[in-house]
Parts: sequence; C-alpha cells; structure tokens
Amino acid sequence: MTRTRYSTAMSLDGYLADAAGSLDWLLTLSDEGTEGGFASFLDGIGAMAMGATTYEWVLAHEPLLEHPERWQQTYGDRPSWVFTHRDLPRIPGADIRFVSGDVRPVHAEMVQAAGERDVWLVGGGPLAAVFADAGLLDELQLSVAPVLLAGGAPLLPRRLEGRLRLTDARVAGVFAELRYEVGPPPT
Repeated sequence: MTRTRYSTAMSLDGYLADAAGSLDWLLTLSDEGTEGGFASFLDGIGAMAMGATTYEWVLAHEPLLEHPERWQQTYGDRPSWVFTHRDLPRIPGADIRFVSGDVRPVHAEMVQAAGERDVWLVGGGPLAAVFADAGLLDELQLSVAPVLLAGGAPLLPRRLEGRLRLTDARVAGVFAELRYEVGPPPT
C-alpha cells in the first residue's frame, strides 16, 4: 500500500533550515553510519512532491539548469510535483509537474504514479502541513541532527496533538532517526 511520507532532516530544536534559509549546517555533517543510505531510501519512492522554495534550493544547490543530468543521476525518472504559485524554470529531461490549489486531487495522481512504492514529500514544512491537514500524510521520518539553530524554518508550522505514534527510533551515524505514524485530523 502506498504511503505518503515526509522524510527530512532537522536540527535538534526542530528547524529544517536556519534563519537565513541555509542548509549549510546540515551539509557539513557526516552521513557515515546511516543504514542503507539515500539510494536505498529512493528505491522505495515512486513519486515526489515539494514546495517552490525547496525546488528553488535544489535548482541552485546542484545547479540543475546548467547540469540537468544531475536530476536524473540523483532522482531517476520519478515523477515530481512542485506546488507553487510562481513561474519556475523546468529542468530539461525531468518529469516535473508544476501544480497549485487543493492537494487532494494532486495526491491521487501521485499515488497512482507511485504504483506500489511510496510518495515522498521532499521538503517544505508548510506543504507537509497542508497534506497533514487534509489527512493525506501517513508518516514522518525525521533525521534529527546534533545541531541547535535557535530559529529558522520549522519542521511543521502546525500543531499535531494526539495524531503521532512513534513507530521506530534508532541511531543512524550522528543522527537520531525517528519515525512517526500520522493519524487522521480531528473531525
């Protein structure tokens, strides 16, 4: 059964990026000792979704417009949805679909495209929160880094009380990896 997973790294105090929007704090940490690694994780992913800010960060960080082959090398041929209200550049050769509006019909397309694999919400706490509000977020998979940022972009800009159930906790190199099942929103 296809699950929708918000899998991300965050600081110990709950931030995805620092106050300047930077991930430099994360990129300096070693992933040595993490089980399976990113390639193993991607094997279970059939479709991806991200917000515009995450997409722009990936474009700039890799630089994918100058080297579009890097998208394929990293993410393969997985279809990817980018939720945005802005005009954004397309990465040549990548299956990227720009969308806006209600996440429900788009989610149905993503689940169908994923087949037997999962949907990965790549980034953007606000986007993950919209999926959670709609009852479409099944799991939080968090790699908690030994860093305190004291501000920045939060993991989720929502309160999720009584909806999270810890299903796994383990040491993964310098990270604590936590998995939570996300229950439905209150009725």
